[in-house]
Amino acid sequence: MIGMTQQVRRAPLTRDRVLRAAVTLADATGIDALSMRKLAQTLGVVPMALYKHVANKEELLDGMLDVLVGEIDPPAAAGDWRTAVRQRILSARQVLLHHPWASRVIESRTVPTPVVLAYMDSMIGMFRTGGLSVDLTHHVMHAMGSRILGFSQELFGAPPSAPPPDAEIARQMAGRYPYITEITTRVAHDEASVVGSGCDDQFEFEFSLDLLLDGIEGLRLRGWTPR
Repeated sequence: MIGMTQQVRRAPLTRDRVLRAAVTLADATGIDALSMRKLAQTLGVVPMALYKHVANKEELLDGMLDVLVGEIDPPAAAGDWRTAVRQRILSARQVLLHHPWASRVIESRTVPTPVVLAYMDSMIGMFRTGGLSVDLTHHVMHAMGSRILGFSQELFGAPPSAPPPDAEIARQMAGRYPYITEITTRVAHDEASVVGSGCDDQFEFEFSLDLLLDGIEGLRLRGWTPR
């Protein structure tokens, strides 16, 4: 037949497709490089087409976090509360390790989305059905903080790369700050650690998590109540 043309059938643009493309783009280029224009180019659409599915970049970021929360394992069907909570939090950590930009976005949010609220409600439910009182669970959620979503907010961020100090400066530092020097000059475990080369991020995360869970179980067994 003469004059016939074939049109390439493109997958329809949906909110889910937009959000997943944004996650993939952030994984590849970093969250700072993510823009509505670049996302539109990736999807092969004009930028205005995106605004039918997300009102602005803030809503886009919220939706991207919703996608990540959906990747976290659901609560274990059986087992004690401590093991179940530990497994789920470590699942959340694996998700964030696959998406290194996510913790920064989480810290920037001021209002949780319904998806994040549902996740938090589910975590609270794991503590409550595990035998923790309402008061103890309230304080536990404060103590857990960002660990509930798989990351720890460190006291200070990672320092910029710099050459080691010369011997005289190192001696002066040791004299002024002996205990800091003591713990920062241990054998390095993880050069990529967010808290310095002397720390193994995964070990430190699990150590803190286990410390909290053991302490929480002790309080539960003692029938802890607020003063």
